[in-house]
Amino acid sequence: MASSISWKYLLNQLVAQQDLTQDEVSWAMDEIMTGSTPEAIIGAFLVGLHVKGETPLELAALAQGMLDKAESIEVTQDAVDIVGTGGDQQNTVNISTMASLVAAGAGAPVIKHGNRASTSSSGSADVLAELGINLNMNIKDVAGSVAATGITFLFAQVFHPSMRHVAPVRKSLGVPTAFNYLGPMTNPAKVRASAIGVADGDMAEKIAHVFASRGDHALIFRGSDGLDEITITGPSVIWETHDGGVTREDFAPENHGFTLASIEDLRGGDATHNAQVVRETLQGSEGPILDAVLLNAAAGIVAYRPQDGRSFEERYAQALKDARESVTKGKAVKVLNDWIAYSQAH
Repeated sequence: MASSISWKYLLNQLVAQQDLTQDEVSWAMDEIMTGSTPEAIIGAFLVGLHVKGETPLELAALAQGMLDKAESIEVTQDAVDIVGTGGDQQNTVNISTMASLVAAGAGAPVIKHGNRASTSSSGSADVLAELGINLNMNIKDVAGSVAATGITFLFAQVFHPSMRHVAPVRKSLGVPTAFNYLGPMTNPAKVRASAIGVADGDMAEKIAHVFASRGDHALIFRGSDGLDEITITGPSVIWETHDGGVTREDFAPENHGFTLASIEDLRGGDATHNAQVVRETLQGSEGPILDAVLLNAAAGIVAYRPQDGRSFEERYAQALKDARESVTKGKAVKVLNDWIAYSQAH
């Protein structure tokens, strides 16, 4: 089958607005990730897919192609990933990073997959390094951090070395492509629970179907303000995967006792500024940033816990209570301090 596939054939299919098969996408990813494809061909493929509109099947095959070439890591604990796709152009503080620490403090182990900033001033790796997390641990110690502290970080550039073949093309294209959205779908630890913010609404629903096809429990969400988070400025849409299917929830923060805020209240700065915000927020500094963190931490906790027959609202309300206690009882800041100490010792 693969022997009959060629770049000429695939690009003609895309020009004709034809969806690709799993085998075709898998062939393309193997060619790209082994470094044997000219940059012009990679660019044409990515733009062609995007103009046509990526299907959930195509996204799943792209993600699997990345995972097939990723560095492996063995973690025995069940865990959740809490991450955003980025690309919302809002330059907010590191909400998903703080939410990860809060969720871990609430008893939901987190294996966070992230990178340095690409479209913002400070990505998760940037702020974690500023906080004192050693990002240069070997893979065994990275894995061991989950059991020791309740959290770990998988630095994308370490675990996905084959992505170096795509990076120059993505940078020169300057427009979003499928690769802007693959990060949350390619956690090398293959966690079975995820809370994923997606700035693009159409893409968010497609990504939900990718996780559903894997049989994973995931919450995929997008703020009405375009944030790749559950926002505090207005409603959000949350897609939850169930037994291979997807259900949609329209979420309003005010229904859970929150006061709506402005996007300006969430603006961030460089890594030094955002690291200080992390410390203050985990210490319980009240305001829209803490509110946004709690909303997203609760999503991670819901994703981690089994679906026990209760409604989404009931499960979310309990998770929100536990997230708040993680902050007020000092559990979240303890996770951070334990993590810093562990990473510095390794």
